[in-house]
Amino acid sequence: MCNFDVVIIGSGIGGLVCADILGKEGLTVCVIEKNKQIGGSLQTFVRDRVIFDSGVHYIGGLSEGQNLHQIFKYLGIIDNLKLQKLDENVFDKIIIEGDSKEYTFAQGYENFIFQLLKDFPKEEKGLRLYCDKIKEVCTKFPLYNLMSGGTFNENASVLDLDTRAFIESITTNKKLQSVLVGNNMLYVLQSDKTPFYVHALILNSYIESSWKCINGGSAIGKLIAKNIRKQGGVIYQNTEVEKIIIEDGKAKSVQLKDGTRILGNNFISNIHPEKTLELTDTHLIKVSYKNRIKGLENSIGGFVVNIVFKKDSFKYIKHNFYYHKEGHIWSLVDYNETNWPLCYALFFSATSNSGEYAESMTILTYMKFGDVEQWGNTFNTVSAGIGRGEEYETFKKNKAEILINLVQKRFPELRDCIKSYYTATPLSFRDYIGNNDGAMYGIVKDYKNPLLTFISPRTKIPNLYLTGQNLHLHGILGATLSSLVTCTAFLRNENIINKIRNA
Repeated sequence: MCNFDVVIIGSGIGGLVCADILGKEGLTVCVIEKNKQIGGSLQTFVRDRVIFDSGVHYIGGLSEGQNLHQIFKYLGIIDNLKLQKLDENVFDKIIIEGDSKEYTFAQGYENFIFQLLKDFPKEEKGLRLYCDKIKEVCTKFPLYNLMSGGTFNENASVLDLDTRAFIESITTNKKLQSVLVGNNMLYVLQSDKTPFYVHALILNSYIESSWKCINGGSAIGKLIAKNIRKQGGVIYQNTEVEKIIIEDGKAKSVQLKDGTRILGNNFISNIHPEKTLELTDTHLIKVSYKNRIKGLENSIGGFVVNIVFKKDSFKYIKHNFYYHKEGHIWSLVDYNETNWPLCYALFFSATSNSGEYAESMTILTYMKFGDVEQWGNTFNTVSAGIGRGEEYETFKKNKAEILINLVQKRFPELRDCIKSYYTATPLSFRDYIGNNDGAMYGIVKDYKNPLLTFISPRTKIPNLYLTGQNLHLHGILGATLSSLVTCTAFLRNENIINKIRNA
């Protein structure tokens, strides 16, 4: 059996970046992934010869000198990524039920304000207060700005600011309030819960610059994996960890489902902390800590319709759309059976074949795990010719038709352009991403008790660490930054931050 310096469970971007960084530091690294494809939410899939992203529909902060650009530059992958910048004057359009206008989010703060002033000419003061606050909040997180000298969550002065309270404080215009949080499916806005720092850190990256990966986000994972292997690292795919073995107060190995063990001096788990604890049987981790982690709320899941268009039928659009039903902006997750869905997001895939016309469209809306819980004991084995049953397929088709009908109200030509479509539910997210309840964005943050939902990369087992979106912030940027938190804790210094900033 090989004995690695670091064994990493899960190949989401948090785990991959940890493996690449630690490999660059001269450590022998092994990554273990339960799926056939690496990358977690970076995974892509093909339907009718069209590429779809499972989670990475667009990325922020990739212009030269910006945080994610610098990290990817340090990793040596930025120049090999095929990227398409979204329209400078509109990366997102906000649609509100019953309103014929489409409200524009533009790249660059002055452009962002300028475009919104076209629809809200009397709101310049509020818009400037809003943008200034976003930028101020972002300065409070050193690691977000690739600066050493502070942990991600140390600045309590902005952690307890409520998104809704702040938005309502800078303008009394209800329409503008709902527009400013109109793309909140990026972070699952919950009234009286979502901290403004989550809104600010995520939206800031897209205002700075917004990009799509041509032919899908899986290229990010593949390029990082190439680095890992070049550095002597090993990646096991289609290999599931069944148990983390603890001996003499330290993690000694992981036991795989086939009974074999992989030895390591250190371990990093990129899977959900609750799942990590389920794999770890030891008295060193107190029951109170386990109960705390288990008691944390996960974000809602998603329902996705991936549409393949007929050739040259639907014009390619270089921005995204976010729709919500009027009066529900602060409670989009609180739908019921009769008013679902309360919102949707539309994304158009950038492919090497797309020009004037789009090859595909992805429609995303919220869906609670409870809606599919009756099939919760089934797992995705379609590749083996076994599905979840006819009743489940009927459920998905009915939901897809409702969602497509809603989108068609804004895009009347949609139906005539559809060649085929494919669906995914919270069960799909659970099976491919690994959260027990199919949560899209992991653990929910709460401004009323912000430190409760920050999870340390260290555990009571001295050589077992955590990483990934559940620690601090979700998404490509959030999970990548979480890997920096983990690596600085593991290496016991912040030299890596300086190397990235100066790459």
